[in-house]
Amino acid sequence: MKKIAFIGAGSMAEAIVSGIINKQFMKSEQIWITNKDNQARLDEMKEKYQISISQDKKEVLSEANIIVLSTKPHDIESAIKSLLPYLTKDQLVMSVVAGISTRQIAQLTNQNTPVIRAMPNTSASIGYSATAISQGEFATTNDLQIAKQLFAAIGTVNVVEEKDMHIVTAISGSGPAYLYYLTEALEEAAVQEGLDAKTAKELITQTIIGAGNMLKTSELPVNVLRENVTSPQGTTEAGLKALEKNNFKEALIACVESATNRSKELGKKEDK
Repeated sequence: MKKIAFIGAGSMAEAIVSGIINKQFMKSEQIWITNKDNQARLDEMKEKYQISISQDKKEVLSEANIIVLSTKPHDIESAIKSLLPYLTKDQLVMSVVAGISTRQIAQLTNQNTPVIRAMPNTSASIGYSATAISQGEFATTNDLQIAKQLFAAIGTVNVVEEKDMHIVTAISGSGPAYLYYLTEALEEAAVQEGLDAKTAKELITQTIIGAGNMLKTSELPVNVLRENVTSPQGTTEAGLKALEKNNFKEALIACVESATNRSKELGKKEDK
């Protein structure tokens, strides 16, 4: 692989760049990045990761094997239009843009562009992303394999049907934010009960890491894991009853439904 070009320099692009450099999947000099007009952001990325930057789309795309679309959904059309004079059907396009289908991207390129749609999350920066990928109409099995290799360098990879990408976006794409929000609430509760903030953060962080590893390594169903922590009439049961009383599960389900619907809305909006 000679070169990878990122179109868009937001948090997701940075997470992927950081991950593939840290995991030594590619060297810094093989990575190029551009954006719409924020030169200061490009300069920041160059200084931090020693990658190449340019606002010249021809220079960025020249000899690039992979092009990663990492713009905001409302910028995708103008971004692709700026690439058209330099885009070839030999280049593999990967998109991490929420809500936008491989069909929409291929149509915008005006050619049978091979497109792989991916939804990683920002844990890519430390090699712990949960990424789902889908194969577009013109992408080959080899293209899918390349995508699997790339995203495996920054975490786990699951191949899914594209129709499921909206729910994937809501679960694993947005999921870290839900867990951070939960952590904020737990920290706030701990401090209110008299624990110092530093100790609270350390205990909560390790608890989440431990629970995550239990989910990953245990063969027990999640409800059994929960029950194993819940002694009758104990502290855990008291806490869970408070969550039930305040519709915790229903709130989470509504959260996922809302995020899923928003992903669908973004796709419909850009499809018009």
